[in-house]
Amino acid sequence: MKIYSMTATFGKLEHQTLTLQPGLNIIEAPNEWGKSTWCAFLVAMLYGIDTKARTTQSILADKEHYAPWSGAPMEGRMDICWNGRDITLERRTRGRLIFGEFRAYETESGLDVPELTAANCGMELLGVERCVFVRAGFLKMTDLPVTQDDALRRRLNNLVTTGDESGAGEKLAQTLKDLKNKCRYNRGGLLPQAEAERDKLEEQLHGLQELNIQAQRIRERQQELDAWMAKLQNHKIALQYAQAQEELQHIKEAIAARDSMRAQVEQQAAVCAALPPETEAERVRVSLQKLHNESMSLQMEQQMLPGAPVRPDAPKYFEGMTGEQAKEQVSKDIVSVTDSARKQKKHKTVIGMGIAILILGALAAAGAFVLEALQILLLAAGGGIAVLGLVLLFAGSHSKKKQNRVFTELTAKYGSVNTSDWRAAAEEFATTQLLYEKEAAQYEQVTAQFHQRKEELLSRIQTLTEGENIAACLEKWENISAQWKVLGDARRDLQRMESQIAALQALTKDVPAPVQPDELSNTLSETDALLSSAAFEQKQNQLRLGQFQGQADALGQESALRLQLRQVRARIEKLEETYQALEVAQRALSSATSELQRRFAPRISRRAQELFGKLTGGRYQKMTLGEDLSVHISAQQEDTLRPSQWRSDGTVDQLYLALRLAVAEELTPEAPLILDDAMVRFDDTRLKTAVHILEEMAEHKQVILFTCQGRENSLRGEGQ
Repeated sequence: MKIYSMTATFGKLEHQTLTLQPGLNIIEAPNEWGKSTWCAFLVAMLYGIDTKARTTQSILADKEHYAPWSGAPMEGRMDICWNGRDITLERRTRGRLIFGEFRAYETESGLDVPELTAANCGMELLGVERCVFVRAGFLKMTDLPVTQDDALRRRLNNLVTTGDESGAGEKLAQTLKDLKNKCRYNRGGLLPQAEAERDKLEEQLHGLQELNIQAQRIRERQQELDAWMAKLQNHKIALQYAQAQEELQHIKEAIAARDSMRAQVEQQAAVCAALPPETEAERVRVSLQKLHNESMSLQMEQQMLPGAPVRPDAPKYFEGMTGEQAKEQVSKDIVSVTDSARKQKKHKTVIGMGIAILILGALAAAGAFVLEALQILLLAAGGGIAVLGLVLLFAGSHSKKKQNRVFTELTAKYGSVNTSDWRAAAEEFATTQLLYEKEAAQYEQVTAQFHQRKEELLSRIQTLTEGENIAACLEKWENISAQWKVLGDARRDLQRMESQIAALQALTKDVPAPVQPDELSNTLSETDALLSSAAFEQKQNQLRLGQFQGQADALGQESALRLQLRQVRARIEKLEETYQALEVAQRALSSATSELQRRFAPRISRRAQELFGKLTGGRYQKMTLGEDLSVHISAQQEDTLRPSQWRSDGTVDQLYLALRLAVAEELTPEAPLILDDAMVRFDDTRLKTAVHILEEMAEHKQVILFTCQGRENSLRGEGQ
């Protein structure tokens, strides 16, 4: 297959077209130009986009990674040549299905190419799966090493070990393995199925036997329950018969008691006929009882009445006075004391004057002895003055004694010289007298009201009892009411007795005597419980028998099951023989494959070694490729093969380029070879050799080399 051109709306590419030529195409462009995007677009056009892939922290899913930056739907076109036919491939986004709409048609005629579909396009055009093409014909600097993949490993293993790409030996081995797995694979396969069927049939037969045994036991138990229930039924009839006889006896006794009670009612009715009517007796009794209760209550109330207030003791100086009189008397006495004090001051003045006059008279008499000429006159004047002084002194002294006596009498009367105490005593006496008078008035009012109520009650009692003692009268009417009550109770008891007799007679049934001897001693309730339990067990047993029958029907007929079991056992024997034969065949094929591996030289190893020798100028001539695709090499003068990790980065890139080119020649001979910056770390000498190798390969297949440097173009056509 060769590619003419590609047009893409893919990632950063917006309706851009890349035109290619047969042979070697070297596309030189700077970083971020879109070289890797064109490579991814080529793979997506051939194999589609995995829309189920999810973005992780380390990997961005292609559907998001290459979504057009413009926001337009992802779409593309590729013009190719396949088997001599010019064909156009188109993929468009339909709804949420990215690149889901696919069409392949002849470029000139527009006729569809039905053998190419969205699912098989890459496989049909290139002859390999997507993972094989990406690892074999699609070379990037970042993933030059050939990593493990089941499809790639299978193809490489066939080429490396047997030299046969058809995989006939592996197909035969796979066929034997599939047949063996069909017979037995872990718990699956025909043998485990047959063994499971055998175990199931044996289990069914065993289940049928167990069901038959259990059903027989239940049938025997049903017979025992029938006999037991017959005994219980006979015992129940005996108990019911005895109970019926006992009930008849009770009815007879009740009739006799009713007749006796009826006679008592008639006798009591005769007694009550001579008494006042029941309603009248009850009315009088209730009234008397009410009056009696009121009388008792009044007596209790009389006992609880407070006594008459006691007049408080009055001081002797207030005896016979009221409170107001006492206060007036105190006021008068205080006035008397005040006047006496004032008069005492006046008397003191008179006494002073008398003393002064006496002294003056004495002085006048003394002067008479000195002045003889005036002796008579002075003696007369002195005598007069002395007499006046004595009179004043006597009058003052007498009045003072009188006032002192009044004050002494009053202080002795009140017991205090402080007149405020006299006034306080009068106030206290007046307050006590006022409180006493208020309590006395209240007592008189309560007493008057109580006597009035008592007189009214006695009047009502007198009217109702007509002078008879109320207690005796009440007792008489209570006896009359009691007689009527006895008659009412007797009549009600008689009516209740007649109702009970009628009910017993209605419930009494004619119960026949038991026909079989009764050997049980259970009560009727116990017998009913036993019958109910036995009936329930019978019903449960019947249900279980039905279930057993249904289970037996589901298991099938015993004869048919035994026939199936014989057939299954025969099939198991045949499958075991086949399984053993397949194991023998697998061992023989494995031995033959090992022999082929020893006899045939690996073509890929030889071609990769040849290319690697050219790239390194003959320095490395030995290389081995393991089944796990690991590579070991040795340089000149080295006796030991070493893993690729022992070499420089550039040498490792050249080693894996040689291996990838050898793999591409073998696995994808018709597919274009794509290289994306795969030779960046090559030196000029080895890069020139690599370009020459690519030119040789381009003679047979289309080679597309994307590079960010100009060395490849400058070395093109120079050869070695």
